[in-house]
Amino acid sequence: MGGSELFFGWGYDVHQTLSLLNEKSQRLQIYDTSHLCLPLFSPVVPWLGFPLKQNSVVALGPIQTSPLLGLGTAAYLSSCRIMWRQKRVPSSHCSVCNAGGLRGATVVDALDTLYIMELEEEFQEAKTWVEKSFDLNVVSQLLGVPIRITEPSVFKSKALELGEKLLPAFNTPTGIPRGVINLGSGMSWSWGWASAGSSILAEFGTLHLEFLHLTELSGNPVFAEKVLNIRKVLKRVEKPQGLYPNFLSPVTGNWVQHHVSIGGLGDSFYEYLIKSWLMSDKKDSEAKKMYDDALEAIEKHLVKKSAGGLTYIAEWRGGILDHKMGHLACFSGGMIALGAEHGGEERKQHYMDLAAEITNTCHESYARSDTKLGPEAFRFDAGTEAMATRLSERYYILRPEVVESYVYMWRLTHDVKYRQWGWEVVKALEKHCRVEAGFSGIRDVYTTVPTHDNMQQSFFLAETLKYLYLLFCEDDVLSLDDWVFNTEAHPLPVNHSNFKAKASVQ
Repeated sequence: MGGSELFFGWGYDVHQTLSLLNEKSQRLQIYDTSHLCLPLFSPVVPWLGFPLKQNSVVALGPIQTSPLLGLGTAAYLSSCRIMWRQKRVPSSHCSVCNAGGLRGATVVDALDTLYIMELEEEFQEAKTWVEKSFDLNVVSQLLGVPIRITEPSVFKSKALELGEKLLPAFNTPTGIPRGVINLGSGMSWSWGWASAGSSILAEFGTLHLEFLHLTELSGNPVFAEKVLNIRKVLKRVEKPQGLYPNFLSPVTGNWVQHHVSIGGLGDSFYEYLIKSWLMSDKKDSEAKKMYDDALEAIEKHLVKKSAGGLTYIAEWRGGILDHKMGHLACFSGGMIALGAEHGGEERKQHYMDLAAEITNTCHESYARSDTKLGPEAFRFDAGTEAMATRLSERYYILRPEVVESYVYMWRLTHDVKYRQWGWEVVKALEKHCRVEAGFSGIRDVYTTVPTHDNMQQSFFLAETLKYLYLLFCEDDVLSLDDWVFNTEAHPLPVNHSNFKAKASVQ
């Protein structure tokens, strides 16, 4: 990729195309492979300010948050030393690779985690870097003149700049954006591996929160118009069995394949339906109905129970079930619990039970491994339950989805087991994933001496560490009544008519 070109993918986990590393390499690759669909710049939230309280973190028996601060500081500082001060870290141990050419996505992804953890020095350093060095023009070569930004609107300015650069991707016959865009030229195209030039449900369906927020920040209606049009297209198209397949043509507006997954390729679309309703202060009834209808179809056609009593969500391929559940799908326990909280009493109990069962299954995928970390996917076939049966699915790349569900289940039930399960993850990360230069994924969760993949994904800082930290905080730290987490765990404010962020970033 040339230095004057910057490519941007909406959200699919491109780490899978980047993970072919030399087996003998001992370097840690800091991969900026966040779900880059403008969740990237929801760290605009620190500009709005979090109403945090001092001493708002609680302890539970042996569980304390100080080790979590240590994890966050180590992971973040290692990344920053690599990107900013390479002379401080021996090159034989660390190097940086920025997926898609977006230098600094790890720093941006970590901003609100640093702020929430009250790591003030690190946050201020990151903020200064964003203001002075995070250049969407790639050293001023794309637009010619770098945008000058001043305190306190540094994050707002960058967010709006990026949002405007993404708009040409929507220039299709249907208004469904293509998956990749050159931020310099505005040219967009679909992923080469996507069927028949299709767009991906989890990408174009995971823009609603951010684009509505951009309209609110800027007063420019174009951002909201783009995502509301996506909703119109999705409402109009026929849905097989009420389900949403993962591939849609941006030219015709029709489905390209009938593959349905609550994990990769589909996941965050469903999450954003219920969260759009919540972020609107429960006024977006259209989003709520779409969510309710989708969940009803999912429960009817995809939710299954194993012989051993574990509830899971299978994948659907043209009417044939694949009894597999990916780690990415483990966010669904938290999503279902969040949606259940706002139903009638009978409906609420039904979906809270379902959420607890799915979260328990995902916990089992961790508990049944030798490292106590979960595989990329686990299956329910040939007598196997909640375990990976294929070598290509045995790896763990610091993913957050299981811990994410622990946070929602804890907040909504206060069952102490969710904190206990979270602490198990903390210990496993420290034991198996910590390396000299930060934290690394592992290639096989079923061996007690795992091989590191030498990659630290940016979502580890944005999501995994943040959710672990919040799991042991008081409920009023980023209260679910006032904040909605986007798919990269960046908080956006609920649009209360009387709710204002009280704190400001100094």
